[in-house]
Amino acid sequence: MRRVVITGMGTVNALGLDVPKTLEAFREGRSGISQLNFRDVDRLTIQIGAQIHDWQPETWFNRQQILLYDKFTQFTLLAAKEAVEQSGLDFQGELGLSAGVVLGTAGGGLNTWDENYRVVYEEGKNRVHPFVVPKLMNNAAASHVSMEYGLRGPSFTVATACASSNHAMGLAFQMVRSGAAKVMLSGGSEAMLCFGGVKAWEGLRVMSRDACRPFSANRNGMVQGEGAGVFVFEDYEHARARGAEILAEVVGFAMSSDAQDIVMPSAQGAERAITGAMRDAALNPEDIGYINAHGTGTAANDKTECAAVAHAFGHHADQLMMSSTKSMHGHVIGGTGAIELLACVMALRDGIIAPTIGYEEPDPECALDVVPNTAREAKVTAVLSNAFAFGGLNAVIALRKV
Repeated sequence: MRRVVITGMGTVNALGLDVPKTLEAFREGRSGISQLNFRDVDRLTIQIGAQIHDWQPETWFNRQQILLYDKFTQFTLLAAKEAVEQSGLDFQGELGLSAGVVLGTAGGGLNTWDENYRVVYEEGKNRVHPFVVPKLMNNAAASHVSMEYGLRGPSFTVATACASSNHAMGLAFQMVRSGAAKVMLSGGSEAMLCFGGVKAWEGLRVMSRDACRPFSANRNGMVQGEGAGVFVFEDYEHARARGAEILAEVVGFAMSSDAQDIVMPSAQGAERAITGAMRDAALNPEDIGYINAHGTGTAANDKTECAAVAHAFGHHADQLMMSSTKSMHGHVIGGTGAIELLACVMALRDGIIAPTIGYEEPDPECALDVVPNTAREAKVTAVLSNAFAFGGLNAVIALRKV
């Protein structure tokens, strides 16, 4: 079994179009949630989200590429570029044959669906662009990343709702650890902030109209976001041999299924994923200093997650720090775990714990240290990142300081 390390990371989200700006926002406890701005937003009940405003694809892509790339693919390619450049890897030759990409997304090319439904149903046109299918398919981002960098190894997309990118990164970790690949690009992306995307979520009645306040007693729902996060997972010996900067080590992964309800989470299912990740990493509860929580700001998630963590960690739960960065970058659905892993790397590498902003009132059912409102300096050597999805699908990743 090979050791697996992170040697590059990239992101695009409402807090910033790269990793340094995103980490700066984490340190400052800055919110990326604002008024939504797109066609027919006035018809929506929910009009806030963590939107990337003034997105100009022409800055990075030519006209032909834009015809092929839905927004979720554009986000992914920009994040992948940052991650690969930081890693210093060149995938020409033999390395490209043993490198691949696994990405997560829940909606795929939702903007493309939305635009073309309008063309056919609202405008009454009988033809759509011939690139609609390759633009909207869920594997489009993974395929374009593989083509951009010549990644000829395992390449595919995982769709497990809000756990998509954690499942993707867990699978990438397992491939490198097993020797199936030397390097994997992994993470996730989502671009659901369009009329149809927000209208669909409105129907669930879990959305906040004003702010995301995870674990606060007066929380009133989640807030959608958009963006991407991509990481370079690399064989430790390969990274060390080429003198790469190692940002963190990926040491464990576990997944579980509640097999219970399509939308209501189970504390038992979440707990099994948490304890499974620690077991896979050969870590004890007292080794974990920080958890990046799923922390959506809904009563169902927050109480269930706190109960799962309390049970999994026992008496050590009182010494844990756990925060939800969704309070800042919103819930990026299939891409959310990838953006949240940035906060885990920051905790290990920089000794800074990202806060849960918007926290106003203690909730006795969420009585953990949720790092309220202000970032904290703390030395931690091992962390977890939680993702619990609709359908009862749970995925937890463990990282360690190198």
